[in-house]
Amino acid sequence: MNEEGRGPSAEPLLALIGEHRESIRAELDDEQHALLLARLTALAEAPPDDTMAVRRALQGVRLALRPLPFGHPVRVLVDGSRLVAAPPGPAAVTEAMALIGLLAAPDPAPATPDRGPAPGPAATPAPGIGGDRGTDPLLREPAFSAAEATARCGGAPPPELIRLPDPPNGDRYPRFQFPTGGGTPHEVVLEVNRLLLADIDPRGAASWWLGGNTWLGGTPASFLGRLPDHELVGAATALVEGE
Repeated sequence: MNEEGRGPSAEPLLALIGEHRESIRAELDDEQHALLLARLTALAEAPPDDTMAVRRALQGVRLALRPLPFGHPVRVLVDGSRLVAAPPGPAAVTEAMALIGLLAAPDPAPATPDRGPAPGPAATPAPGIGGDRGTDPLLREPAFSAAEATARCGGAPPPELIRLPDPPNGDRYPRFQFPTGGGTPHEVVLEVNRLLLADIDPRGAASWWLGGNTWLGGTPASFLGRLPDHELVGAATALVEGE
């Protein structure tokens, strides 16, 4: 704790992530590790002089570290760090940039006997539907275009709505966020998306809605309209609070 009785500042947490990056990689599965990288990227891209933006991006990093075991040194620090912690400084953005390179670096390949020249580069898939969208499970989900989402919302879609970039086809708004028969987005979707920081990590929020959930016993999106809203909010809150 600092002398004001608040939680630790951002820099010690980021430094500890770098120090324990190997054990973090060992404890997180591929999806969880990718989410951590995505939220570090959001922190690295936050305007350094916008304290609120940096604070919210840092909270996204904390949430991505929740799957670590309780005894892990980083988890211990995360559990003692809340949004009331000392305001993060611009150094948090710089340190996040450095961390991305460390965590994204592949493990060193074991030495192998010389087997001659390396094969040429593999063909790169064409962009668009046959390329990025074809290999990205989130972009294969039913979705509205930006124009369709705007029409359903009666104006600009709210920032809480999950928006997935799909170059060069344009932004996609997963369809589960809207009632099947028409109308504006589900209020519970917007509430949960605020908890999941969907505006800074839309992929992480979409993965929660469209992935299996042990709290609910199924995919959260499939329970829209079938379960009381408070149960969906409770499941998201359990993730945020690490229950």
